[in-house]
Amino acid sequence: ADSIKVTLQWVLTEWKANDPKSFPFKGEGRELFRVNMVSQIHGVQEVVFNPLSKPGDDDYGLLYVGVGDGGSAENRFPFLCNSTETIWGTVIRIDPKGKNSRNGKYGIPSSNPFVKSDNPNTIKEIYSYGFRNPHRITWSKKGDMFVSNIGHHNIESLYIAHAGSNSGWPIREGTFVIDPSQNMFNIYPLPPDDSSLGVTYPVAEYDHDEGNAITGGFEYWGKNIPELQGKFVFGDIVKGRLFYVEMNDVKVGTQATIKEWQVNFNGERKTLVELSGASKVDERFGRDRNGELYLTTKPDGKIYRLVSAQKNSAPQ
Repeated sequence: ADSIKVTLQWVLTEWKANDPKSFPFKGEGRELFRVNMVSQIHGVQEVVFNPLSKPGDDDYGLLYVGVGDGGSAENRFPFLCNSTETIWGTVIRIDPKGKNSRNGKYGIPSSNPFVKSDNPNTIKEIYSYGFRNPHRITWSKKGDMFVSNIGHHNIESLYIAHAGSNSGWPIREGTFVIDPSQNMFNIYPLPPDDSSLGVTYPVAEYDHDEGNAITGGFEYWGKNIPELQGKFVFGDIVKGRLFYVEMNDVKVGTQATIKEWQVNFNGERKTLVELSGASKVDERFGRDRNGELYLTTKPDGKIYRLVSAQKNSAPQ
C-alpha cells in the first residue's frame, strides 16, 4: 500500500451556467480530475487559458493549470516532484473538451512536449515542470508564458516557461543549489557543470530580505497609463511590496533588474500594509480586458484600480 499520507485533495471542476447572465449562478459542475496532496500548502494554483490564442491557434481552448508540490520536498518526499512521472510541481496543459486522458474526462493535446514519450509512466499532461509553487501564470504581448514561483526559505522567482522546460525544484531554488536531503534552509552556488542539467533559470528573482512570497504579475497592456508601457508588474504577497521589471531586460539566461514602485492613495503615499491595516497584506493583481491593472488586499477586502503614474515616482 502507498505509505505517503494524503492530507487533502485538490479538485478541478468545470461549471456550465444555465444562463451566464443570471444571478445568483445556476448550473452544473463536472469534475475533470483530483490530485492528492501531502500537506495543505502549494496545491492547485492558477487555472487559465492563453488570452492571446485565437480560433485556429494550437493553444486555442487549451487550459493551463499550475500544480504545486504540495509540500512534498520539505516533507521528505522530493521524488514526488521534478519528474515527468509525477504531476506535483508542474504546469499542465489540457483540453477540457477532449476525452483521451486516463479518466476520459478531458483531453491531452497532441502538441504537449511529452506526448511521444515511450515511458508508460510519463504524465503527458505536463507542459513545464520543476516548480515549488507555480502560483500565477500569464503571457507577455509577444507570447512568452510567465510563471511566478513561490520559493522555500530564500528565493522568490519569475520564470519564462516553455514546452518541456525544467525550473529545477527541489534541487534548485532560483539560481542556487538546494539539497532536499539536508537542511533545506541552506542554498549554495551553482556547480561548474550546471549547464549539463538543462535547468531553465528565472528571468528575475529576489531573496527573503526583500519579501516572502512572489505573486502574479502582468505586463501592462492598457492605454490609460503610458508610463507603464513595457513593464511587467508584480509584487510580494506577505509584505505587500510592489515591483516591476522592464520587458526589454527580460531574457532567459539573464536576470532582469527588479525595481520598486509605491502607491499614492487620495494624494498621499501609502504602503499596502498601512492601507490594509495588516502585517500580511495578501496582495494579488488583476487585469481587465482593456489591459488595465488592479490590486487586491485580502485582509480588508479592497480592490484598487491603477489610474495614473508619474515617471521616476509612483504608479497611483
